Amino acid sequence: MSEVAQRFRRVAGRFTDAVQCVPADSWDNPAPCEGWVARDVVRHLVEWVPSFLRGGAGLELAPGPSADDDPVGAWLALGGALQAVLDDAGLSARELTNEHTGRHRVDDAIGMFVLGDVLIHTWDLARAAGLDETLDAGEVHRMVVGLEPLGDALSLSGHYAARVELPSGADEQTRLLALTGRRR
Repeated sequence: MSEVAQRFRRVAGRFTDAVQCVPADSWDNPAPCEGWVARDVVRHLVEWVPSFLRGGAGLELAPGPSADDDPVGAWLALGGALQAVLDDAGLSARELTNEHTGRHRVDDAIGMFVLGDVLIHTWDLARAAGLDETLDAGEVHRMVVGLEPLGDALSLSGHYAARVELPSGADEQTRLLALTGRRR
């Protein structure tokens, strides 16, 4: 199993735990992303990730239920499909080409673009549903190291809110959340 497959299994596993623990009456709770509710966190992932892989690598992931009708089932279908791609040496080695991200192996693209989104949105979902907000420390560290040098480029991309200023000494998870425009 590749390093990306192992990392994804850990991070997606934590997201799966969160999805499965959201109380039925909490799917419409506000999420940290402006204008989103908990269900929208799942919808975001199940809409953009398959499109990204289909457009860039010609990979067709089997569709799951809609996030409106069954957010748990929607995530389980996507998470399972992504893990299957990562566990398949032929599929994970395919080339993915995207005008915004360039050329990458599929597993590397998932590791660079999808895994971090799942990580951050685990916190969003946990926050919306009142669940444990602790993220995988190793992935948090990896993202902080990669994102801190980008400065305001993250918010200028339109994918993140403006960085939140923090006092010195903030822990890495708090720093990562602040880099992506989230307040603890």
